[in-house]
Amino acid sequence: MTILEENAGLLEALRGAMTPKFLATRSAEGKPNVVPLVSLSPAEDQPDVLTFGNFLLRKSIANLKENPRVGILVITPALEGWRLTGDFLEFQRTGPYVDRQKAGPLLRYNAYTGVRDAGVIRLRELSGSFRISRPQVLSEFLLARFAGFGVARRPTAGPRIPEPVRKEFGRMVAVKVLAWIGGDGYPEIVPMLSMQPAGSGALVGWRGGEKLPSPPEGAQVAANILTFEAISYQAKGRWSAGPRSGAIEVSEIYAGGPPIPGGRVV
Repeated sequence: MTILEENAGLLEALRGAMTPKFLATRSAEGKPNVVPLVSLSPAEDQPDVLTFGNFLLRKSIANLKENPRVGILVITPALEGWRLTGDFLEFQRTGPYVDRQKAGPLLRYNAYTGVRDAGVIRLRELSGSFRISRPQVLSEFLLARFAGFGVARRPTAGPRIPEPVRKEFGRMVAVKVLAWIGGDGYPEIVPMLSMQPAGSGALVGWRGGEKLPSPPEGAQVAANILTFEAISYQAKGRWSAGPRSGAIEVSEIYAGGPPIPGGRVV
């Protein structure tokens, strides 16, 4: 059986038009990038193949052309999720995949631009699954806040996190993920719902369940937040690992949507 045939919950989640889904890619230099990609959906006519619409994905597209290895995270509103790896195959400018993406509810009537083409990914491996309880979200958010007091006292050499970005990452009710490059060269991506600002230039998070991996000390990482208002930001920097918490010393921040999708904020 294929990955999707063996995991009915994952298949149903991927078919959901509003299910939060994230795509992690890597540049030629090995720097991670992670963005929301809710258009990601099963191809239906091919086993373990996913398609997505090329819409506001400037950096991801550049990375896919440099390296086909990807990481994928799918998480439902009930906080059940799956982590996968895959290989990008191609972009198709015409055909049923493009037609289906253009007809999707999120892209059909967008006010900025249409879908240029459809990307195709073949799933490689189900890296793991997870389930997060509501009490766990609250407890880890509070633990991360406590850990942030120590992080805030550290000197930082990077830029200050702008107030609008701080506000969004400070929300407890939002989907936040962390990505880095794994030992096999594929992007790793995990949920980190507890992530929040610490001091002027860092983000801190509690590392969650024992089943979830975490970046090694000093790794280049990328974090993304997606709110229920469809606001998204991406922060990049170096990872500093604690016993159960971890922090990003932020060096770059990017907007995830209009009016400057993919544009650098700091």
